Amino acid sequence: MKELRVSAIKDGTVIDHIPSKSTFKVVEVLNLSKLDDAVMVAQNLKSKKMKLKGIVKVAGKELTQEEVNKIALLAPTATVNIIKNYSVRKKMNLELPEMLKGIIKCANPKCITNNDMVETKFHVRSTKPLRVQCHYCERYMTENDLEIL
Repeated sequence: MKELRVSAIKDGTVIDHIPSKSTFKVVEVLNLSKLDDAVMVAQNLKSKKMKLKGIVKVAGKELTQEEVNKIALLAPTATVNIIKNYSVRKKMNLELPEMLKGIIKCANPKCITNNDMVETKFHVRSTKPLRVQCHYCERYMTENDLEIL
């Protein structure tokens, strides 16, 4: 059986164990197509842990906490590995914070965040299934309602 090999990166970030269907959503919300450094994306890879998975390798970039939180919304099973000189220096299992600021848009068109220059704030009420509540208008939203900023 032939095995596909993806080259190692010297410095950067590897996002692994992404649910296969969410792989390109992660690439999109992180705006990786605009980077000058190498970005490697693989989808539908066999995985013992989750049948099929995706993986994203980003050379020369360490993710911000806001970017990690966006990934946690889309792919809570993912792991984020920080690579330095070809070795894993830090491995993070994703966890949503209790409050999400400036990451998702409120689905309520009358919410102040959609009409004034006010940063969105959402309280995470549950993670499985995902349920968040707008701090301002108190609207509840689920995974299907999310629009990531």
